[in-house]
Amino acid sequence: MENEILFLTLATVFGLFMAWGIGANDVANAMATSIGSKALKIRDALIIAAIFEFAGAVLAGGEVTSTIRKGIVESGYFVTQPELLVYGMLGALLAAGTWLLIASRQGWPVSTTHSIVGAIIGFTVAAVGFDAVKWGKVGVIAASWVVSPMFSAAVAYAIYRSIAKFILDHADPLGRARQLAPIYVFMTVFLIGLITMLKGLKHVDLMGDMSTIQCYAIAAALGVVVALLGYYLISLIEVDENSNREFAFYKVEHVFSVLMVVTACSMAFAHGSNDVANAVGPVAAILSIASTGSVDQHAAMPVWVLMIGGLGIVVGLATYGRHVITMVGSRITPLTPSRGFAAGIAASCTIVFASGTGMPVSTTHAVVGAVLGVGLAHDTKGLNMGSIYRIFASWVITIPAGALLSIMFYFILKAALS
Repeated sequence: MENEILFLTLATVFGLFMAWGIGANDVANAMATSIGSKALKIRDALIIAAIFEFAGAVLAGGEVTSTIRKGIVESGYFVTQPELLVYGMLGALLAAGTWLLIASRQGWPVSTTHSIVGAIIGFTVAAVGFDAVKWGKVGVIAASWVVSPMFSAAVAYAIYRSIAKFILDHADPLGRARQLAPIYVFMTVFLIGLITMLKGLKHVDLMGDMSTIQCYAIAAALGVVVALLGYYLISLIEVDENSNREFAFYKVEHVFSVLMVVTACSMAFAHGSNDVANAVGPVAAILSIASTGSVDQHAAMPVWVLMIGGLGIVVGLATYGRHVITMVGSRITPLTPSRGFAAGIAASCTIVFASGTGMPVSTTHAVVGAVLGVGLAHDTKGLNMGSIYRIFASWVITIPAGALLSIMFYFILKAALS
């Protein structure tokens, strides 16, 4: 295609800009439970995010990326004019990135998935009309935006109630924490390992002929190893047998601070695997069209494209994530390490499951839903309804904002590059 180098350069730059916005907004949401519960300092959270966000994006990001790349737009409408799809995808990246910059500066925890899906819908309608949008697919995605916070809230509620019943309300909470905490670690590592192998590593051809049973066995083995490590670390906590119950609760929360490290790692991996698609999905579409001159987008996802998305996400969190962390981490409901652990595990389960099934859910929705679930399980009076209403309002605004900005940038890019 003519101007191939220009299109690829713009796609890379705009993709990095979009990934930066994801890091500044959505990753801040993903790490907020760890920071808000004071289980992790911001510096430690940045290190964890840098490692596991990048790993999730590269290893497990391809499944959702295919949904963003070719699941929303009827590519047949662009067969005779593939350059229109290029202009549109460039405009969508620029629009979503711009909206995330605005929202992050204001401290609004918006959905990057809403941003890019709305932007893709906007330019598609402007370029070829309403019929080119796969409204059935959009409806399924929209349904996930309702289901994901509800599912995440329900899981978080159940996890925290189990912690309260079997540990916090027990006569010997610290003793029970030592016994049961490794089970929570096992569940987390088993889930992450299984999804990584079944839905992630196949994108980089590392699985070979490994069977599903072998994947389950390896995930279980990893879970046991990390659970044993967690048991050892928890056993190092000193206990004063003559201490009062309040001191025992303090030590229990210390135990969950250790577990929050595992939660933060899984949450970062889950987020990277799901939300990298928002940045590199359109980049992959542009790459395919520019290199082949057609809208056939069935080529394999290059690893370097996923790496660009992972890099941008990490930089965004490090440079601008502080504006959103405060809202989710402390202004919805007070978080302790045990509550933060329940919320983090629930959100992580939701996002990784969605990533494995190719459903681009919103990390913001999953995290906020999980925090709300913990708040409902602990004390509804502790919920800050003002902050919750503002968050919900930002969700409503995001889709039309992404669509309108995308339409504007589409026409500007079309006029400038035609």
